[in-house]
Amino acid sequence: MSAPAVVVEDLHVAYSATWALDGVDLEAAAGTTLGVLGHNGAGKTTLIRTLTTLVQPTIGRVQIEGLDVVGEATEVRRRIGVTGQYAGLDEFLTARENLELMGRLTGLRRTARARADTLIDRLGLHEYATRRVGELSGGSRRRIDLAASLVGSPSVLFLDEPTTGLDPLARTGLWDVVDELTTAGTTVVLTTQYLEEADRLADHIVVLSRGRVAARGTPAELKRIVGGKVLTTTIPAHQIMDLPFTPTTDRIDGDRVRVSVTVDDAPAATELVAHLHRSGIAVTDLDVTSPSLDDVFTHLAHTTGVHK
Repeated sequence: MSAPAVVVEDLHVAYSATWALDGVDLEAAAGTTLGVLGHNGAGKTTLIRTLTTLVQPTIGRVQIEGLDVVGEATEVRRRIGVTGQYAGLDEFLTARENLELMGRLTGLRRTARARADTLIDRLGLHEYATRRVGELSGGSRRRIDLAASLVGSPSVLFLDEPTTGLDPLARTGLWDVVDELTTAGTTVVLTTQYLEEADRLADHIVVLSRGRVAARGTPAELKRIVGGKVLTTTIPAHQIMDLPFTPTTDRIDGDRVRVSVTVDDAPAATELVAHLHRSGIAVTDLDVTSPSLDDVFTHLAHTTGVHK
């Protein structure tokens, strides 16, 4: 088995007296996508900035493809691409000029223009190629910023909330690009606020809370933390006390409330529905589903303090 592309061991990062990261351990296998989830302030961006050599660890070890991010920072930068939360583009240049400039800065020289054209074709950026970046929408800039991070053909790509501001169609297009990259062997480390995105893209997920790892595993493994099935239904508000379980609730109006509970498996869900019927509870909009990452976050919120 090949060595992991990303290794983080006992990582601590302090800002003054505050630990932004407090003992984080994680790995990302080559050619896979690692999703990093967590609430605002959980440490996601600090983690990305440390992995990309912008912040030095206070304590701990970080390696990218076997290279130390402190002692071998220059070589690490040659191997990685980064798309941050804010597009790092020159607003007075066109999309093509930005990509060509990035190519020249990374040492492509005479091939910089050809590389820019290749990425414009690959990401479907023809309609923006000759327009100044300052004239484009935030979502369009994000797509060009992603293209810029790919100019140097990185073997490890860091995406810090890359689809923020994108419409659903553009978001789906970016997901397809990530799939293509990992299929070709690129390792992707992705932070996101969209749980659907992590579920769709990530081979493994790490959940951060207050600078520490609150949970880790594949999407399927994390969903098993919650339970086998999630039963959701709407009942009269005054019948909540009659339920044989303590539900997660979401009030719809003054008279009705949506409740949900997790059970071990489908037979247990069937028995619970039958029990509600026998008890005379006025059930409507009944739904039995497998857990989602949203359910995982709700569960962790009650057990570890994680919140969206």
